[in-house]
Amino acid sequence: MRLQELLARLPGAILLGDPSLEIAAVSHDSRTLPQGAVFVAIRGLVSDGNQFVEHARKRGALAIVSEHEPREGVPWIQVEDARAALAVLSAAVLGEPAKSLELVGVTGTNGKTTTTYLIDAALRAAGKQVGLVGTIQYRIGDRIAEAVRTTPESSDLQGLLREMVDGGCSHAVLEVSSHSLQLQRVHGCAFKAAVFTNLTRDHLDFHGDMESYFAAKRILFEDLLREDGVAVINADDERAAALAAATRARVLRYGFAETADVRATDVQLSTSGSRFRARTPAGDFAVDSTLLGRFNVQNLLGALAAAIGLGLPPALAVKGILTVAGVPGRMERVFAGQDFAIIVDYAHTDDALRNLLETVRGLKPRRVITVFGCGGDRDKTKRPLMGAVASRLSDVIVVTSDNPRSEPPEAIIEEILLGVNGGRGAPRHVIADRRDAIARALELAQPGDAVVIAGKGHETTQVLRDRTVPFDDCQVARELVLRLLRSAKA
Repeated sequence: MRLQELLARLPGAILLGDPSLEIAAVSHDSRTLPQGAVFVAIRGLVSDGNQFVEHARKRGALAIVSEHEPREGVPWIQVEDARAALAVLSAAVLGEPAKSLELVGVTGTNGKTTTTYLIDAALRAAGKQVGLVGTIQYRIGDRIAEAVRTTPESSDLQGLLREMVDGGCSHAVLEVSSHSLQLQRVHGCAFKAAVFTNLTRDHLDFHGDMESYFAAKRILFEDLLREDGVAVINADDERAAALAAATRARVLRYGFAETADVRATDVQLSTSGSRFRARTPAGDFAVDSTLLGRFNVQNLLGALAAAIGLGLPPALAVKGILTVAGVPGRMERVFAGQDFAIIVDYAHTDDALRNLLETVRGLKPRRVITVFGCGGDRDKTKRPLMGAVASRLSDVIVVTSDNPRSEPPEAIIEEILLGVNGGRGAPRHVIADRRDAIARALELAQPGDAVVIAGKGHETTQVLRDRTVPFDDCQVARELVLRLLRSAKA
């Protein structure tokens, strides 16, 4: 594609250089610049791409796209918004792959991953070829790749969408984070369905306040959802009405509320799963899922509502949804022969932790022993709130590190303990080393107890100040409990 053709897609852009250059690729990373590429200098959270223009030129960039004024010596396109330009140019060079897919976006604080897995299963049951982009993995048809971030940068996302189209996919289900919406990683993508799970306190270090956080989520429904699409909104969330008012698309509400279009009745929750009757505009359906807890009933309803909104046969959608026995790091049970429960979950906000612990308490264990920490370089306001929740809903808590990143683990723990001290006073242990903390919780466990390990879920590494080390909560818990069992037999 010639540079002048790309320029036509960027109203107001100023070009210095030869407009007849043939462009084969678009990239925001000067380190991995492909041949024949335009380099787009975007400002990241840590560094500014404009610092790497010279490096990009040395790597062979044919042209530079930047918000800065043109420099001599290289073709230069000055734009008002480099992030929007990256999304537009990436899509153009790759042949607008999003236009060949029915896109389904899921956003919200909690439940995004589980809901995307459920929608994916419903689509597959209906015979669709599906791509999946989310926190745990990227999948093109049956090919799986490890996820780098929940929603990739726009140039990487467009590359994934291109692979999906080339692989025969008709649909793509995406976790759409608030960061990705505000940073325009999905800019220019037109979604057939958008699902809102909930909004609770998180990422305020980035968004500043809850209204700004909600405004970012609203972009998916206000700007990116097609008019002929469907907005699937959790009727139980206090933001439901505002979100419904913001979209031009048809609205389907789901949840426990009487106002929900897809509603759960006759709900039965147990240690073996969740049973309920789903009342929908397409009829009533019995749902008997192995997923645990009230919040997973909401996830199941949201996926079913999305499937109905997409026009899938509801009986097939239910059949597909019920094939999902679990999602890695989401209420994941670890069993190695012990006489107590071990549950690993990604809960890393106070609301998610509350939902998790209330669900576990509802399973009637003898005691709940909770291991948790909070991430460094992230929203600090949730730390005492998580401490208070854990203290109130646990019988024993073990406060430890999550991913401390550049912060001292002890400083993060002190902020958590401000909330713990204000809680109901569950016996507490403070052990900064996460492996030692898990070991302590397992040593304390007695028959019939439940050990909950929260915060990292599916993650297989721990991010420290100066390095990233392998760390998988499920694997560590299994190793440690096997060691305990061996010691008991010796």
